[in-house]
Amino acid sequence: MKKKELPQDGISKAIDLLIESGIDLSTLFDQGGLLKQLSKRLVEKALQSEMDTHLGYSKYDRNASENARNGLSNKQVITEQGVIEVEVPRDRTSTFEPILLPKRQTRIPGLDDKILSLYAKGMSLSDIQIQLEELYGADISESLISKITEDVIEDVKLWQNRPLESVYAIVFFDCLVVRVRQDKRIINKSVYVALGIDRSGKKDVLGLWMSENEGSKFWLGNLTELKNRGMQDMLIACTDNLTGMGEAILAVYPKTEHQLCVVHQIRNSLQYVSYKDRKALAADLKPVYTAATEEGALMALESFSSKWDKKYPQIAKSWYTNWANLMVFLQYPNAIRRVIYTTNAIESVNSQFRKVTKKIKGYFLMI
Repeated sequence: MKKKELPQDGISKAIDLLIESGIDLSTLFDQGGLLKQLSKRLVEKALQSEMDTHLGYSKYDRNASENARNGLSNKQVITEQGVIEVEVPRDRTSTFEPILLPKRQTRIPGLDDKILSLYAKGMSLSDIQIQLEELYGADISESLISKITEDVIEDVKLWQNRPLESVYAIVFFDCLVVRVRQDKRIINKSVYVALGIDRSGKKDVLGLWMSENEGSKFWLGNLTELKNRGMQDMLIACTDNLTGMGEAILAVYPKTEHQLCVVHQIRNSLQYVSYKDRKALAADLKPVYTAATEEGALMALESFSSKWDKKYPQIAKSWYTNWANLMVFLQYPNAIRRVIYTTNAIESVNSQFRKVTKKIKGYFLMI
């Protein structure tokens, strides 16, 4: 049934009468001020109307029904205006169940959304408690806040299993390390993130998976999950050199082009180079990944290898080993090359996750 909207002219008249009454409107938003009193009155009037509907007759009508009003009970309710004490009507048969304020509910809808919003922005439970006390004068325990935030787990599960688009143009896979509480210890765990770009260019986080170690079996399970949720194909997969990823992509999406992150490859190449050689070696390596064609890149790598293999033999060897996946981006125009040669597109997403997990230890335990 469609809810009735309050007529705008009626609201305007009520406001005009309020102003004309001479009430000091400067106290409107004070703790215990007019807005708080109005909230109390509105809730009580709504509860009385619900009781009328429940009994089938209004307060002062005569009726032969066995059930009737049976006084009032006081109840403290947390609202956005603070804590208010309302009078809840009772009936003799104790069958009255208010819709606005169900039994055992002590919060007006809307407050929970604010708590979840503060939690999602990275605030700790104690910070949220202090914030609500300052804003609304509401003394809410950390255990209650924790319960409210835990209620979102069902929504998380729905999000995890939501249907996906049938085809994504590009899917980035990356990892971030978070500290979580497990078995009364704080440990590091890896959270693997999949960020998809659909055919219209829209970005979407497709999945999050937590694991202490990776491998082809781990990635095979994750990619199979994406396929079962509707993602039948991805044109290009961009990843760091994640263990077992190549084999898993080939098994689940055999036609997908697999581009390894060139930036990660460069960082790995420079990791064990001495400081005095780093600048010269990086300059000689640059023609490899900035070449216009794969042939030019291969010639640049051969030149690099002849110069540096004696001192750093593992660098050129690593590029040769991963060559087929490192040079995929050279098949595409420059506009696409800039997008797929690195997994940097997913870094902004990871930074948001880090912002949240920095203050809230164990946040990802729900995933």
